[in-house]
Amino acid sequence: MDTIKYQVVRPDKLLHEGDALSLTLLTRTGELGVLPGHASEICALGEGVMRVSQVPDEQGNTQRLIAIYGGYAEVTAELVIVLADHARDVNDIDPDVVLDTKEDAEDALDELDDDDPGRAYWESKIHWCDLLLKVHERYGATAQN
Repeated sequence: MDTIKYQVVRPDKLLHEGDALSLTLLTRTGELGVLPGHASEICALGEGVMRVSQVPDEQGNTQRLIAIYGGYAEVTAELVIVLADHARDVNDIDPDVVLDTKEDAEDALDELDDDDPGRAYWESKIHWCDLLLKVHERYGATAQN
């Protein structure tokens, strides 16, 4: 069974790496399916859920779901490297923590003037939190199967 290696990297750490049977990336122009031997390309990532089909792991899971928000992916025949602005394994989303983070970001945003360039950071953080909540609502604890 052919596999393709992949890495998901965010600014603070390597989130995950492994071997996949296939990957589905969410690009700015739509979904991109990647199989072993895929033609080389670089694409801009959108926001949503990256799906990784894999050989069953110790728990029998055959799919890994990763929430992605922005960044780029480099695809070669043997390797996919996802350099994400934000990324989180769907099973690691704690909605209470996300809601607290969103509230803190909204408070920080409220303290800034309308023309403050720092608003972009907080607006992006709020948008990321909204995406995490939406993904958690859709997939919840059943993200891997």
